[in-house]
Amino acid sequence: MTKAETAHKADAAGRAGQWVYEHSLFLVCMAIFVLCLAGMAISGLQVYNEEQLQHGAAVVPFAEYLTSGHFFEATFENWESEFLQMGAYVVLTVFLFQKGSSESKPIDKRTEQDQDPREVKVNAATPWPVRKGGFVLVLYENSLAIFFFVLFALSFWFHAVSGAVAYSEEQAAHGFPGVSAIEFLGTSQFWFESMQNWQSEFLAVAAIVGASVYLRQRGSPESKPVATPHHETGA
Repeated sequence: MTKAETAHKADAAGRAGQWVYEHSLFLVCMAIFVLCLAGMAISGLQVYNEEQLQHGAAVVPFAEYLTSGHFFEATFENWESEFLQMGAYVVLTVFLFQKGSSESKPIDKRTEQDQDPREVKVNAATPWPVRKGGFVLVLYENSLAIFFFVLFALSFWFHAVSGAVAYSEEQAAHGFPGVSAIEFLGTSQFWFESMQNWQSEFLAVAAIVGASVYLRQRGSPESKPVATPHHETGA
């Protein structure tokens, strides 16, 4: 290998390492997600097969379990609550405040996030929807909330569909008729599953909003600087 080729490989490796460093928060969170999803699938299979044996049914292999209503329902009922929490949080922080919290915009002044993009001088680096303007810009300036609420709606529906399958299987095991996805939406089981997740998500949001008034984590953008007075709001 020539010196030029060696230098090129070293440069490519350096760029790859820099990219990983610059995106490490996202990458680590996704890695944890994959590991936890795998752990959920493995433990869920054991739970499901224990229930199968209790009802005198045959156990299922791992691949079949991954397509079952039991697995999909458990997955989407949790995703549903997460996306609802994030979408609601994005929208609520536009209008609502918490004095002293790092999670709130300052109460007495406008921030960069409040700036109307139509009043900004655009250049080549400005996002395309801002340069385009019109309806495209209206969608783009609300795209983060739209993104989370679309994911919430999809997860909500998939929870209903997969939950109906799992619920019908359980009903059949006890000699009762199954239900459709629409019918499952009218059951207390569906809303129990949803509300038990929703309440925990909003409790977590309220906890960080309130705790960040008085508590600190040095180095974290979710915290105010350690020496900042409690009454100061925002970053």
